[in-house]
Amino acid sequence: MASRSKTAVYARRRKRRMARVEHDLTDAQWDALKAAWGGCAYCDVSDAQLQKDCTLPISVGGRYTLANVVPACRSCNASKCNTEVTAWLRRKKLDEGAFLVRQVEVLRALTAAADPA
Repeated sequence: MASRSKTAVYARRRKRRMARVEHDLTDAQWDALKAAWGGCAYCDVSDAQLQKDCTLPISVGGRYTLANVVPACRSCNASKCNTEVTAWLRRKKLDEGAFLVRQVEVLRALTAAADPA
């Protein structure tokens, strides 16, 4: 008999969503993202274990790609949940502009390092 707990139901839904999209973030890219951000992309905490957070959530069409993932501490990732990043930043009264500028800088630096041509 299959488990019907809320946690089990959520886990099955997430597994199906994850299987429907193609993710192309490599472990090397993830390590580079963590190093470039130097901590949580939202609150700057640097001593926490970082999780992959999609700026555009998987539940609304996002996927694990270099341009869509940022490192987040557990607290920020849980708080953001499946909210789009700019809406969440506004709700939390965080500096949306500074985050977006930093995200572009990090992506440019990582893509330039990957493509030295």
